[in-house]
Amino acid sequence: MMKQDLQTARRNLNSPNIKTRKRALKIIKQHQNQDK
Repeated sequence: MMKQDLQTARRNLNSPNIKTRKRALKIIKQHQNQDK
């Protein structure tokens, strides 16, 4: 589930919707923090 969210987030980074992009960035940042 988390991996799918991450993939979706990476796709959403190219979205014209600013809110979607910011939410996607937050998800990716959270994922990077978990990897450490």
